Amino acid sequence: WLSGILFAHGVDRTSILAIMSVLAAGGFYLLDGTISGLITSAATAIGGPLIEVGLISSLPDSWAYHYNDPGETGFFPLWIIPVYFLGGPANGNLARGFWDALSEKSDARTFGMQVEMDQVPCSVCNGTRAVKCPNCDDGTYVTYGERVVCKACRGKGLVICRECFSKYDDDPSDIENIRRIMDQIPD
Repeated sequence: WLSGILFAHGVDRTSILAIMSVLAAGGFYLLDGTISGLITSAATAIGGPLIEVGLISSLPDSWAYHYNDPGETGFFPLWIIPVYFLGGPANGNLARGFWDALSEKSDARTFGMQVEMDQVPCSVCNGTRAVKCPNCDDGTYVTYGERVVCKACRGKGLVICRECFSKYDDDPSDIENIRRIMDQIPD
């Protein structure tokens, strides 16, 4: 909007390009300032206008927007490039937000329960919700000379960690819920 106001008030194109470039550089420095952000801003500054050229060239006037003043390029004024460049930090931060949401940086899926990573994991199970069964070695044990499946862990060799029940608001008396959680733990 600033470039439009400047143009409407008769500021010459070179001055608008210089003003927008300084604002884009300052905005980038304040909002991002990273190497990856610089790459994203450069890609946005190149890709955005190229997409506009494609849209303006290929779509009828009634389907797509067109600049009232096609500027130096014949499609858009040159000051659009620094405007797109300053859009790079927004694109970069949006991409980082998606990346964090999809990766283990922001959350972990632990047996059907969402656990925020800024929470300290349980010191006993390290956030896995399972510990080695105290009644057997590997899901089985020997009794009267015969190897049998452990009833405590149902042959998994793991039981639910009692140390972190309150962290997940689980009821230690709800055996069905405990079994459901343990059934979700991979063997």
